[in-house]
Amino acid sequence: MKKVIIAMSGGLDSSVAAALVKERGMEAIGVFMRLYPGSLRGSEKRARKVAKILGIPFYVLNFEKEFERKVIDYFLEEYKKGRTPNPCIVCNKEIKFGLLLKQAMALRADFVATGHYARKQRTTNNEQRTKYKLLRGKDKGKDQSYFLWQLNQEQLKHILFPLGDYTKREVRNLAKKFKLPVLDIPESQEICFVKNNVNDFLKKYLKEKPGDILNKDGRKIGRHQGLFFYTIGQRKGLNLPVGPWFVLGKDTKKNFLIVTKNEKDLLKKELIAENLNWISGKEPKLPLKVKAKIRYRHKVSSATIYHLKSNIYHLIFIKPQQAVTSGQSVVFYKGEELLGGGVICD
Repeated sequence: MKKVIIAMSGGLDSSVAAALVKERGMEAIGVFMRLYPGSLRGSEKRARKVAKILGIPFYVLNFEKEFERKVIDYFLEEYKKGRTPNPCIVCNKEIKFGLLLKQAMALRADFVATGHYARKQRTTNNEQRTKYKLLRGKDKGKDQSYFLWQLNQEQLKHILFPLGDYTKREVRNLAKKFKLPVLDIPESQEICFVKNNVNDFLKKYLKEKPGDILNKDGRKIGRHQGLFFYTIGQRKGLNLPVGPWFVLGKDTKKNFLIVTKNEKDLLKKELIAENLNWISGKEPKLPLKVKAKIRYRHKVSSATIYHLKSNIYHLIFIKPQQAVTSGQSVVFYKGEELLGGGVICD
């Protein structure tokens, strides 16, 4: 019998994932991760209740120190640099499929399972070596493969995505079937440790650094309180007259926020990406035509990847993309397969 550690958050998706693991005849063990001070105790209590209903062991792991160091500190450092990070991607790499996976292996588990809407496919290459592909989830509206581009072959070998072949509606029906008390739970927010909004969170940790707001012609038209409060394409909260205005760029050296009235100025046909990860473990032959996505909710678009130097790459899109933002992730698909991704540079 395969032993599976299930990351349980107390929400709908991870609860149904746990139920499916047990239904498939595996030895299921539920684990709740405390990630930051004030982690939702209601969620922990609910996850424990679900585990009791399913009749599986349940444990709580405290990863608060590690989460602060690897995720929150990264989040703040990126904002200090004027970039807009995606902490969920780092959390997946460092915590869920880093620390938790190591704990699972130490307990002689075979797999870690999560409630991600993604799929894994096992293949064999010409040398008869087993390889794993990461595929988009069946429910394209909920597909979460975008957040998993930093995974590698050794991690994929030990990961299960029980919800990958289900739609959200089907998952809700499964929750009813298993009589799980999670149907009325609101969808989790994108950044779990931010209670209200990002700016309120940043104000607790980062000192305001006021500067000038310039239009794209270089004329001063206002003042900002700190570049980290703004992201490319933003139009709200600028407090400028005769709008709308859009954030076009940031000059971190001179502390200028650059804005435009013309939304078309936000369109770009190319970007530079760094720190690429290829899920296969091997860089494909470049240049390579792919379908690329520059944000989670962004549509995929045809592009070609070129290698510039070291781990820095150049992407050229067929159609201009709206609000390309440094610090965000760009990921690459070939059909249903997620090939990998990287971080967008300034």
